[in-house]
Amino acid sequence: MTPPDGTINILLVEDSPTDVQIARRALRRWSVPCSLHVVRDGEEALDFLYRRGRYQGQADVPRPDIILLDLNLPKLSGHGVLQQIKQDEGLRRIPVVMFSASEEEADIGVSYDLGANAYISKSEDPATVQTRLGAIESYWLKTARLPPQ
Repeated sequence: MTPPDGTINILLVEDSPTDVQIARRALRRWSVPCSLHVVRDGEEALDFLYRRGRYQGQADVPRPDIILLDLNLPKLSGHGVLQQIKQDEGLRRIPVVMFSASEEEADIGVSYDLGANAYISKSEDPATVQTRLGAIESYWLKTARLPPQ
């Protein structure tokens, strides 16, 4: 469900500065207003979601409406983050889209086994990445209904 001000909060868990910039550019083109929050590793993702560490006591840290999660992350893998999210009663309804360079069948299968809502492969081509991120907007923000918070 869209927040009262209509802005969708997206948590991007990504350690590549280049991929973060590509995502920022793609999201600027979306017609749905969104606020992008970026964390650089798996542990920081959980700190953000649980408001601990550097996010502790920060009332302005929003609960994400959707999470874009890279697979190969420092400190804690995307699969580790996904597993913790989907085991948590308060977080498991947040749609998690795996957004990874890996096209390995095993990585894709494990992602779905752990509860990923979608798996989208990155591309070396920034235009392709922007198209794929546009598909996320089209489906998750214009077609599907996000779960209530």
